[in-house]
Formats: sequence, structure tokens, C-alpha cells
Amino acid sequence: MTSTDSASPVIHPREGCGLHEAPMDPLQPEPQLNDNEETELYSVSWNQDSGCFATGTSHGFRIYNCNPFKETFRRDLKTGGFKIIEMLFRCNILALVGTKVNTQYPPNNVIIWDDFQSRCIGEFSFRSEIRAVKLRRDRVVVVLEHKIYVYNFMDLKLLHQIETLANPRGLCCLSHHPNTSVLACPGLQRGQVRVEHFGLNRTTLINAHDSKIACLTLTMDGLLLATASLRGTLIRIFNTMDGTRLQEVRRGVDRADIYNIALSPNVQWLAVSSDKDSTAATGPISFNQSSSNALQPLITRSTSANPSSSFSFLKGVLPKYFSSEWSFAQFHFPGITQFITTFGSQNTVIVVGLDGSFYRCSFDPVNGGEMVKQEYVRFLKAEAASR
Repeated sequence: MTSTDSASPVIHPREGCGLHEAPMDPLQPEPQLNDNEETELYSVSWNQDSGCFATGTSHGFRIYNCNPFKETFRRDLKTGGFKIIEMLFRCNILALVGTKVNTQYPPNNVIIWDDFQSRCIGEFSFRSEIRAVKLRRDRVVVVLEHKIYVYNFMDLKLLHQIETLANPRGLCCLSHHPNTSVLACPGLQRGQVRVEHFGLNRTTLINAHDSKIACLTLTMDGLLLATASLRGTLIRIFNTMDGTRLQEVRRGVDRADIYNIALSPNVQWLAVSSDKDSTAATGPISFNQSSSNALQPLITRSTSANPSSSFSFLKGVLPKYFSSEWSFAQFHFPGITQFITTFGSQNTVIVVGLDGSFYRCSFDPVNGGEMVKQEYVRFLKAEAASR
């Protein structure tokens, strides 16, 4: 662990840190840039329910709605761009991290921005570069290369510190159901994932892969974890309570860089984007009752009344966890860029690329095969998107 990551952050809470549930749509954006000015896309990220995505650009940030697709609003700043934009569902609160050329917001500071009030309501300053920021309604999580800090949202007080193996990708994910508080991140050993059930004061260490973790994601309730390693050939699914491996699926036989893993809201499908397959869907997913009995303590205490819980799919007589071990449906993209993917409604997959492209594709839930492109939008102008 480096000394920079072990240093305590400097926190500057601002007055009025509570959440205002003001929708973003009515907000008036700042004056837009001249159409002749190039805009470079630094990052794209989903909000917690994947209904929106945020983009960090060389001039500020932009927010887009997925269905129907539209730009909700943007902020263009003279001081420079942002490399990290984290939304909090659809409310007015954002976490912003600037770039090295941003004269006002450097890459070692997290700004908690209230767009309803158009002002900063909190700030975290570190001695090293921030790799990721994650939000839920009661927590702010800041990821450095060797350490993760967890704060209470309302007063920005430090609650937990977690040491990790070198984590340059800023891997970390949170559950977002109010009845469960789960965090997953790399552990201190290669291929290990650490899962914190904060509500139960329980830590689970999962030896997920032999090589380093490349990507991970949780279900909304935090009961299931999906992981991929730097090899990128296998996706594995785990019970987060006891670390039991429920199943694995094979993306392919050749090495690939996994950009993103997504589980459908009904926990029946899994999608993966990579530099080899672009986007592939696997499933349908079903559960084996005997392999998931360890979920019962968490369900009983926290989510038994939650109809959207992953546990609801464990009831009844079901076949094994995945009916297909290999990729079921695929979509291949022209060119080479990084994509993130999520599930839409009615057997659709939504894909957003760092080249400024938005795709909505449908897949056949019975026969699989090549997905069908339903919608395609270039949300940055062509010359900027091709960079």
C-alpha cells in the first residue's frame, strides 16, 4: 500500500448537504459550446437503475436519458473537463472528479454537486488520484488505487476504510436496494473479491479467479456477484453471503478485455461487453435451491418483503443456474472502442461507447443468435466521436 493512499482525506462539508429530489429535466443548462469546438469523451457511466447515463467530457459533463433517448442537460465549463461523473438515480446530486488540466477541479478531489442549487455542497481532497466514486442514498464511496473510503452521505463522516490490492481500474460496486447495504471490491490477494455486508457487519472473501479481477457487478440487492478476470474467458456468479460459486459461463477461449458486466433487473440474463465480442448475452438464468440456502439469513432480516429481490427467483422448482454455458446472443460493433452495456425493456440491450455512440439492440430469448439493431444515435458530433 502506498503512503499516499493511506493518508486521511481532507473533507469540506458545505451547508445544505441533504438530497433534494428535484428532477433534472426542468433545469436550464449553461450556454452550450460553439458547434465548431471539439468535445472529447472521457467517460460514460450508468445511473443506479440504468435509466440514464452520464458522460464526462473535455468541457464538462452531459446527462442522457435512455428511453426515449435524449440529452437531459449539460454543463460546459471554461475551467476544463471531468473524468468521473457519478449520478444518484435521477435526483440533483452528482459526484464529480476533474482532470489534470481542469484548473478548478483536480483529479484528486471529489466534488459533491447539487445541480438544483448549482453549487458544491461537499468536497473530499486526497493526496493521490481518484480512481472511482460510487453513490447510494446513504453512502459516498471513494476509490483510490490501494484504498476505499466509505462515508455517510448526510454529514460526510468517514465510516469505513478498506485496503485493496492495486486497483487502477477503480473496481467497486454497491447494492442499491434500501434494505441491503453491500459493497464488493478487490481483496488483498490476486483474484480475490471482498464483499462487505454492512447491515450484517459481515465480510466475505471470495477467491473468484486465479488472475487479477478485471470487472465485477452486484445485483441491486447485493445478493449475487458476477466477476471476470484479466483473462476474460470466464464469467463467474457467486452467492455473496458465503462465497459459494453458483455457476460460470464461458465468454470465449481467447483472451479478452472485459469492459462491463450487466445483470438484467429480473436476474434472468447476463450481458458482457469486451474488446473481442462487443456485447454478448448469456442465459436464461435460473437458480438451484440447494446452492443458495446461505442467502436465507440475509433475506430473512432484510429483504423478505422485497418482491424484486434475487431470492424471489429461488422459489419453486427451477433447473440449474444457467441453461447455457456459452454466449447466447451477440452484437458486434464496427471499429474499436470501449463500450458499456445494460438491459432495457422487452429483451433489449442498451450499449454506449466512448466513441459517442448509443445502440439499442433486441435479442431473441428463445433462439438467440445475432442481436438486431433497433436504434443508433451519435450523441457527440462525428469528428469528436471518432477520436
